[in-house]
Amino acid sequence: MTTRDDDKLITLSDPGRRKALSCLAGWTGAAVVWTIVGGIPKALGVTNSGTLTTPSRHDFSFVQISDTHIGFHKDANPDVVGSLRRAIADINGLTQRPALVVHTGDVSHLSKPEEFGQAAEVLKEIHVDRVHTVPGEHDALDEGLSGYLKAFDHDGKNRAWYSFNQGGAHFIGLSNVLNFKMGTMTSLGDEQIAWLKKDLAGVSHSTPIIVLAHIPMWMVYAQWGWGTVDSEQALALLRPYGSVTVLNGHIHQVLQKVEGNIALHTAMSLAYPLPTPGQQGIGEPGPLKVPAGELGKLLGSRQIHVVPGSHLLATIDTPIDHA
Repeated sequence: MTTRDDDKLITLSDPGRRKALSCLAGWTGAAVVWTIVGGIPKALGVTNSGTLTTPSRHDFSFVQISDTHIGFHKDANPDVVGSLRRAIADINGLTQRPALVVHTGDVSHLSKPEEFGQAAEVLKEIHVDRVHTVPGEHDALDEGLSGYLKAFDHDGKNRAWYSFNQGGAHFIGLSNVLNFKMGTMTSLGDEQIAWLKKDLAGVSHSTPIIVLAHIPMWMVYAQWGWGTVDSEQALALLRPYGSVTVLNGHIHQVLQKVEGNIALHTAMSLAYPLPTPGQQGIGEPGPLKVPAGELGKLLGSRQIHVVPGSHLLATIDTPIDHA
């Protein structure tokens, strides 16, 4: 098995999982602004000039970013911190300040303490009260999630899954990366699914649910491990709810699947491109180098909000080069 590292090949049998994963990462960049109004998530629109539109003052808005890969320095994007800061400038420039930011994993590239530290400091530049994260497989190298949790333990329980309520919605952060291995399916595990069932027991079926997890919660492409093997068990617990939005990262490109009241979305990253699922001639995904003038068109922001009485869900992705 091999994976591409820009212009050379690295075999996954080489010593060190860190070395193998150092050339796996995400595609395109995205921050996503969601707002919750009347219980239905909906994306904010983009004008013909590329300007992000804003919700009404009665809406509850939040932002999704994903796959920042702080610590990555290869040719596909030698300045991932700069890309993140350009997205942050767009977020901070919104007319209505979002209530929070969610980050759907791969905060770091190699789960080094200095990468988590730098990420935490840069994320403080966003004009929101709180940034909620879930881990990616790049955040779980060598020491599992211990390093990640030192920087991002959101409920103080030293575990990577948690929930909270805000803006009339119930947010659930999940971890499906600990057993990640290229070419095989990852999972949530029995303990986490049991926790999810207990967590949902006290939530009204009319409450909008927002689920955060790094690896897609549906089967995008099995040959690359782009899916979660026990996601159906989790989705079964979510089906009784009238509005469920699942936000994922990992594959670094925007895909959507709708199953009844459940809408599943993957996001662009703020690092660099990955190939499309099953792209011809690519055995395993690795970062794609694009012309310098094109990269900013593939990294950017997504806005989503909920309008009272509306049941439409849309995601609008705005590149950091949107002028």
